[in-house]
Order: sequence, then C-alpha cells, then structure tokens
Amino acid sequence: MEVTVEVLVDGGKASAGPPIGPALGPYGLNIGQVVAEINEKTAKFDGMKVPVKIIIDKETKEFKIEVGSPPVSALIRKELGLEKGASSAGQETVGDLSLEGVIKIARQKAEGTLAKDLKASVKEILGTCVSMGVTVEGKDPREVQKEIEEGKHDGKLGGEVASG
Repeated sequence: MEVTVEVLVDGGKASAGPPIGPALGPYGLNIGQVVAEINEKTAKFDGMKVPVKIIIDKETKEFKIEVGSPPVSALIRKELGLEKGASSAGQETVGDLSLEGVIKIARQKAEGTLAKDLKASVKEILGTCVSMGVTVEGKDPREVQKEIEEGKHDGKLGGEVASG
C-alpha cells in the first residue's frame, strides 16, 4: 500500500528536522537517504520553497520523490534577484525581465501549467509580471502579451508546445 507525504522545502536545503523527519518517522524510512535525494532533485531551486511529494510503499519501505515547481512569482523573483514583488502593482515597478527570461520561466513551469503551448504559457507568466510590478523589455507586460498575440515574437516562441 502506498502513502504520499507532501512537504514544502527550501530548494537544496532539506533536513531531517521538520517538516520531513516527523512526517516520515512512522514509516521507518532512512530519513538521511530521503533528504539526500530531495536535496539533489531540488538543488536548482536554491533559495526558493519547493513542493515535494514523497511516495512511500509501506510494505517494502521503498520511496519515490516527485518535485513540484515553485510558484511563478518565486521564479520571477529569482530571475530578477528580488526579495519581493511590488507592494502596489501598477504604481510601482520592481524590475525589468527580458522576454528570454519570461520564456525560460515558462519552460520551467511547463509541467505544471494548463497552457496548451509555449506561447500561452508565456502569456500566463506575463500576467504574473503585471501583478508583481515587473516590466518586460521595458514595457508593460500587457503590451508584450498583445505583441505575442500579433505574432511579433513568433521567432523566439515558434510553435513549441509547453511540455515540449
């Protein structure tokens, strides 16, 4: 019988303490092994909170680690080196992201998005930029969304599918 334990960890810095240790204690797993695998799989998300699922086979004591993706806002903050987004979006700009940066984030979120292709995923990321007070290529993200609709950035986006 399988059981799933869900935790939120700091990328690459999980430890045997809470929340992991106490959650796994009852299942008799080697917590050090679990933590090492989580840290290996979340290292690229250093400095961000990452959702992790630990799927445990209670009979064999075997486990699988599934790493989710940090929220889009966390990826944008990391890309720009920000502590937080604007306190009043629309009146305050906290950073300027390149279109390449937006595309990179869209690719990182590919598995966790409902977007049907990269173009739609990029537009979702641009929507988050609006609410965070982040401009893209020096423009309001809504302007960049319109440009994408008009096909101005098709060379960078192609017809690529988001989960690509």
